Amino acid sequence: MFKEFKEFAMRGNLVDLAVGFILGGAFSTIVKSLVNDIVMPPLGLVLGGVDFADLIYPLDGNTYESLEAANEAGAPVIAYGLFINNVISFLIMALALFFLVKGINSMKRKQEEAPAEVPPPPRQEILLEEIRNLLAKQQG
Repeated sequence: MFKEFKEFAMRGNLVDLAVGFILGGAFSTIVKSLVNDIVMPPLGLVLGGVDFADLIYPLDGNTYESLEAANEAGAPVIAYGLFINNVISFLIMALALFFLVKGINSMKRKQEEAPAEVPPPPRQEILLEEIRNLLAKQQG
């Protein structure tokens, strides 16, 4: 059973999947930082100094200055600002993956369209053709 598990775990596809999963997690962190630290602050400024992370709807009827204040009070809230941040993160990640897949497909198409080089004929064939041509010259 251990041998079977080792064969399964060391398959190329599984190792590739693990590497992809780890890189995907790192890429997700970068995209979240891009959205939260670079995209959302200017967008919030344009919309009147709104911090999307603090856009909440308290379910207890009270008003809170921020999501942190609502969490400290133990109030149930709908944090739709965080949802907006996550939707933007998703869209950026989906766009990046779209361009990645599009690039890979383009490279594959170019490889398929490239004419395959015909290998030169073997030396024996070349010699036989030369002999044939010489015989044809002698007869004609």
